[in-house]
Amino acid sequence: MNWMQMTEKQIIKTARELARPFRITNGAKFRLKDVDPGDTLDFSPDDKSELKERLATNGIRMLAALQDKLYADDKWAVLLIFQAMDAAGKDSTIKHVMSGVNPQGCQVFSFKAPSAEELDHDYLWRCIMRLPNRGHIGIFNRSYYEETLVVRVHPELLEKQKLPPQLVSKHIWKERFADIRHFERYLTHNGIVVRKFFLHVSKKEQKRRFLERIEDPNKNWKFCASDIAEREHWDEYMTAYEDMIRNTATPEAPWYVVPADNKWFTRIVVAAAIIETLADLDLKYPRVGPAKQKELAAAKRALLAKK
Repeated sequence: MNWMQMTEKQIIKTARELARPFRITNGAKFRLKDVDPGDTLDFSPDDKSELKERLATNGIRMLAALQDKLYADDKWAVLLIFQAMDAAGKDSTIKHVMSGVNPQGCQVFSFKAPSAEELDHDYLWRCIMRLPNRGHIGIFNRSYYEETLVVRVHPELLEKQKLPPQLVSKHIWKERFADIRHFERYLTHNGIVVRKFFLHVSKKEQKRRFLERIEDPNKNWKFCASDIAEREHWDEYMTAYEDMIRNTATPEAPWYVVPADNKWFTRIVVAAAIIETLADLDLKYPRVGPAKQKELAAAKRALLAKK
């Protein structure tokens, strides 16, 4: 098929086929070990250039068109959450997939270690302050889910949150999962569509990318010694990620567990999932009423009457 000549319906159909295998709406039976970080579905390395063309042409073009309608309609907002181990490719995926989107309608926030001000609030506060406006796509590079990941792997971080001691019980993670499910349901009921992506990179591929960052002078800036320390907790993180997905994957706010060992495939799947999400909103440009149509007609006559 000539990807440049695909119709809108064909693009959306293809997007669904690419995204659906990685979509988790009920985490009860989910097991992280069942997802191969190197999976590329039935596509071989020979298909790589063709799939990249699909993203660069139809995918980006379709995303731009749908985002334009989202912005004009000004009713829905879309929140995209990205979580992953270091070097899984979050930054580059966001950069490539959203390259054709109008910056006016897109907001990107990266959440690092919380500041003193943020620690004086509840753990959702700083993310709530960054929720997207209606008509916008909001992107969280890490998010409130860090509170069930890094804080779980490093429980000493809970002490910095100054919680009353009686609230830090053995049930705290289940309670946070429940709070997050309720929060995301609340967002959905208010027109904020939530889609979450876990970029699943293998430990072997992460090592290769770390070494590349060390050996390539142009990538030295990406490397941080603390990344190696976190790598020592790999198994603990995998357990935390699996528990997170099992407890927070819902029909209204699904997780996409995306194989991340092949960046080209990761980007294709993420783009497909976003296209599917926007297409499901059945977005349309606003129609103007009779009064506005008269105003437009009068403006056209005035413009045509003058040189």
